[in-house]
Amino acid sequence: MQADFDQNEGEEQVGSFSIFFAEGESLAKQGEYKKAIESFTKALEFQAEDKSCLVARSRCHLLLGNGAAALQDAEASLKEDKKYHRGLFQKAEALYAMGDFEHALVFYHRGCKIRPELHEFTLGVQKSQEAINNSIGSSKSCKLEKIGDLSFFQQQDVITKKKGTKLLKPRTKASGPAKAKAERKPVASEKTIKELLGELYPDKEYLDKLLKDPGLELQKKDKSIYNTVEEALSYLDQRTEFWRQQKPMYTRKREKELKKYKPKPTRPIGSDPAKHIVKSLEEIDAALANGDAEKSLKQAEQTLKACQASDVPNKAELLATLHSCIGNALLELGDTEKALESHLKDLKLAEERDMLDAQSRALDNLGKVYSILGDYQKATEYWQKKVPLVRSPEEGTWLFHELGCCNLELQCYQEAREYGSQSLQAAEECGDQTWQLNASVLLAQAECKLENLEAALQSFNRSLDLAKALDDEQSQKAIGKAIEDINARLAQPDDATEGKDGEESS
Repeated sequence: MQADFDQNEGEEQVGSFSIFFAEGESLAKQGEYKKAIESFTKALEFQAEDKSCLVARSRCHLLLGNGAAALQDAEASLKEDKKYHRGLFQKAEALYAMGDFEHALVFYHRGCKIRPELHEFTLGVQKSQEAINNSIGSSKSCKLEKIGDLSFFQQQDVITKKKGTKLLKPRTKASGPAKAKAERKPVASEKTIKELLGELYPDKEYLDKLLKDPGLELQKKDKSIYNTVEEALSYLDQRTEFWRQQKPMYTRKREKELKKYKPKPTRPIGSDPAKHIVKSLEEIDAALANGDAEKSLKQAEQTLKACQASDVPNKAELLATLHSCIGNALLELGDTEKALESHLKDLKLAEERDMLDAQSRALDNLGKVYSILGDYQKATEYWQKKVPLVRSPEEGTWLFHELGCCNLELQCYQEAREYGSQSLQAAEECGDQTWQLNASVLLAQAECKLENLEAALQSFNRSLDLAKALDDEQSQKAIGKAIEDINARLAQPDDATEGKDGEESS
């Protein structure tokens, strides 16, 4: 009884994490970022080092303008695995949002080397380079020459050495409201601020007047209102400084001048439709990666119409990819039925033109949708079709693990054990300890269902060793309780046999 209780407790912990994590993702999609952060924080209480959860919370912090907290979570997700691409991307995004374009560029480049097929890293490199060039200017536009009389600077150096260097006196620290006012210095002239803030400038004007209004006496009566106004103004100042660094006024003026002489495109998709569609695909992927599924869906649908109306090379391949993008965006938005339709269109085009990569992608996505819908039989059918198209052990270990889980749900325990074994073999081949742990646990669960308790115990012991190697405390606890339960079950038949022998001897 105690072993059953312990096992149930372990399952409840895993279930609680999944519930809070799913709740956080749902709230984030609805734009409720503060509530989403609360849910992700509760989920992390159960699995403190879950990388996906840390990245999701980091994204919410970033969308609320809290770059420091976003950076902290992104760095935490990279603690165990420095090459975790989602963590690298989120760290780069946080650094970019904080105006640290040079370091952001470094991490975009790192991600690009690890996952060159992901367009968001390429876009990150481009926008960081553009922001740096906007901030400091291109080196081509500045040429230094060694001409003129430099004796003046030599005289200045001599004078400076004679006088010595004066130490600056430390400033006295302000406190309370006075400190807040002292810290809020204008980041630029009012004209520049107005240009940078755009539609937000009237809000800033209103908050400034509200803060200075003597009739309200905010400091004395209600400090919470005063603090809220101060926080809002501080946020607007931070955004102004960020936009000023990212794209200074001189570049904005130059762009306006260039627009005067730039002819307007006669067609919405430009002179080269193929280039426009490829660029749109990059933007669609980037929007989905940043959690903006609605923007991704809207742009994918517009690009699909443009592609259908154009005569471009590899049209079938582009159409299939766009259907896949639409399906992924719809799935993120929770519309599984329409997502299914889009992925089926992707598969149909891929099969008609014998595009193997597109077939593999479509079968993968269809399996995911059916798995989410709870139709594990259909999910298994599509994922089994994908097996011959697997190109790497990394892809294989995930696919075999998902097939094993589906068979476990369908109570096909023999098949679940076989897929678990294949997943473990692929994970060992690519040297991925995390997937070795996942596959070993799946194998142990299948053996338990088949009443092969000795084999299950062996798999759980291997899983425990892997969890210790990965320093995964939550998995260690859950696996430890499962081992205790199996040991208790193994002891029961021996007790029953001893009882029968005693009766016969008497």
